[in-house]
Amino acid sequence: MNSIWELETFYRKRDLIIIGAGFTGLWTALSVKEKYPEKSVLVIERNTVPLGASTRNAGFACFGSLTEVIADSQKMGWEKTLELVKMRFEGLQKIQKYFKNSEIDFEQSGGYEILNDNGPLQQLELVNEKLKTITGLEKTYTLKQEKIREFGLGKSELLIENPCEGSLHSGKLLQKLLEKCQQLNVEFLFGTAVKNVTEKENTVKVRLSESLCIDADQLMYCTNAFSSEFLENEEIIPARGQIILTEPVEGLQLKGTFHYDEGFYYFRNLGNRVLLGGGRNQDFKTEETTALETTAFLQTHLENFLKEVILPGQDFKIALRWSGIMAMGSEKSPVIKRLSERQFCGVRLSGMGVALAPKIGEMLAEMMV
Repeated sequence: MNSIWELETFYRKRDLIIIGAGFTGLWTALSVKEKYPEKSVLVIERNTVPLGASTRNAGFACFGSLTEVIADSQKMGWEKTLELVKMRFEGLQKIQKYFKNSEIDFEQSGGYEILNDNGPLQQLELVNEKLKTITGLEKTYTLKQEKIREFGLGKSELLIENPCEGSLHSGKLLQKLLEKCQQLNVEFLFGTAVKNVTEKENTVKVRLSESLCIDADQLMYCTNAFSSEFLENEEIIPARGQIILTEPVEGLQLKGTFHYDEGFYYFRNLGNRVLLGGGRNQDFKTEETTALETTAFLQTHLENFLKEVILPGQDFKIALRWSGIMAMGSEKSPVIKRLSERQFCGVRLSGMGVALAPKIGEMLAEMMV
């Protein structure tokens, strides 16, 4: 049993409990405290550090590549696509407003996409026209053939550039968000799993163990790919992203963030090392999992991609391998909604959480009663 001291401090009733201390949970806590400073906010995280996607991604400040925007517009129409691009654009701006570039290793060195057929170029003008009101740029995407050689990507036919994308250090961004939350008196319980949640007429009961419950007026799920255990009615498909990082590569020419094949492959330089992830479209079914593992099949596939596309004719060694878990649905729009009288969710970020979370946090804070 717990002592009176614990029950009246750590486990006392809160105005709001947020489950999940990744980017969405932390930006939500920040937004709520800025809007309602007097409210007590507790964030519960089952791991010792935020896990899922936030600390295990590729560190892209993701805006979206040309073929991705085209594919999204074909799948869900222009209105929803532009809404999503706008959220990502504004989310990235918000990150830069809150934190100095040097604090989170933010580099706006541009995003590039490798193309090996010119089909998407037919829609370049249309896409630029559509995006003008969001980015304020005449041309968000431009063809930059001269940079193929500059980056050492000689095997690639076409290169599209967009200046809105950048890279950052996901771990440092999370640490800075944690610091900001603590300054605003957001409280945390790390290493604490939520067993279940029951909503009563005047409270939400968050059960941590047989004998321990914390009450809250309202509850928000910011559990992205790990939401299906709580949110049975939402379409949330886990998608594992596997990543490899090389040892330093002598004379590395690569600089910036790069996409290939509608964003299924993504790579960047991390100083003079290459970080490469993706390829799950080679093995969709296996990668629909929340298991944080790597597979021999995809690791070999990524190494071959490194060999053939990124570092042709160069020696490299792999320093690290890891995976992170994203959440997908039949379309890219995140699920941000009120689930009941006292419960809300902001989940399914489709691998774009770095850019989307700052805006989702605002939207959830707006929904609070």
